[in-house]
Amino acid sequence: MSADIAFNPIDPEFRRDPFGAYAHGREQRGGRHAALPLPLFSLFRYEDIQTVLRDHETFSNVLPRPDHVAKEIGENEAPSMLGSDPPRHDRLRGLVNSAFTPRIIQRLRPRMVEVANQLVDDAVRQGEVDLVEALSYPLPVVIIAEIIGVPTGDREQFKTWSDQIVANLGLGLLDGGDPERARKQQAVLSELRRYFIPLAEDRRKRPREDLLTGLVEARYEGSALNDDEMLQMLSLLLVAGNETTTTLIGNAAVELMAHPAAAQALRDDPSRIPRAVDEVLRFSAPIQFVPRWVARETQLCGERVEPGTVVLSWVASANRDERVFDRPDDFDIERSKNPYLSFGFGTHYCIGANLARLEAQVALEALLTRTRRFERSDDQLLPLHSSPVFRSFSSIPIRLEGSATA
Repeated sequence: MSADIAFNPIDPEFRRDPFGAYAHGREQRGGRHAALPLPLFSLFRYEDIQTVLRDHETFSNVLPRPDHVAKEIGENEAPSMLGSDPPRHDRLRGLVNSAFTPRIIQRLRPRMVEVANQLVDDAVRQGEVDLVEALSYPLPVVIIAEIIGVPTGDREQFKTWSDQIVANLGLGLLDGGDPERARKQQAVLSELRRYFIPLAEDRRKRPREDLLTGLVEARYEGSALNDDEMLQMLSLLLVAGNETTTTLIGNAAVELMAHPAAAQALRDDPSRIPRAVDEVLRFSAPIQFVPRWVARETQLCGERVEPGTVVLSWVASANRDERVFDRPDDFDIERSKNPYLSFGFGTHYCIGANLARLEAQVALEALLTRTRRFERSDDQLLPLHSSPVFRSFSSIPIRLEGSATA
């Protein structure tokens, strides 16, 4: 019988430094959150989490809303790709795959470099900046906007929408759900979809070589996206295409400021940056947990778990599982065996993983090669991201000094 989980997932003290709690969770393997309003079961070990994420029939990604929330919203639309199981998920993903190709991503690398270099140069000229505002947010939103085919001049509006959508992500699982909060989020999603309607109509008449045209024209096994599915997909990609990457870039900079020898090693040899990005993804994962809904009676950690239970798979704990990783609590940019779960596992493995890695690599190379140093400009606690799903910071004040060759 597993023990109850003692920590509160929304406690700021836990969110700043969850790794002791994760280690304890791995010792006891898993357990229930008895103090929270919904039936929740947490898993902490790598192997257990893989088991859950590969079994969509038992552990569904379609998370039902509490009755009092669903009643207030009156929402009847089908879930997005992120909230679907096979075969619907496979159909939606197949349609996106036909448009979101490696060729579209790779051809944007020179543009990524151009944008990142300009952003870092602007930050150096200012001397002191908020890294989130100066680099880690604008780079991903410019790139995802250009991939989709929407004006980058609207990026401040994108940021507003994205911030509103992810601000309360995961809270409904932890506090039982708030109908007013859900109504506000639905209103934001509706506004975002209204934005895309005329753009989609334009692509039907005047196709371009972008993702929006690809989604309008996409076919997969004789099927196409209907309008609502296409708008859901665009909304999902716009938010997912910048939020996680923003967090990854910010976390990478924070870790390099905390490990100056690693930063210098990357300055001396930028070819090591891809491996360093992978280590940031393991050591300082942007996403802390992935939820699943128990669709049929099962066993977890030797305990019966009834249908309707939400399972929290703490991927950030799995990334430090001593059964899988050597010296898991060391930040090692030379780590070669690094099968982290930060992009998920199985059917729902992140479709934008390669894009996120590439953007983070480009951002770090610009930051490291175009500065002599960068450091925190104050010693205040960094403000946490508003969502408990993320372990990241909404602001990272830094001081930069340009390199002689930049």
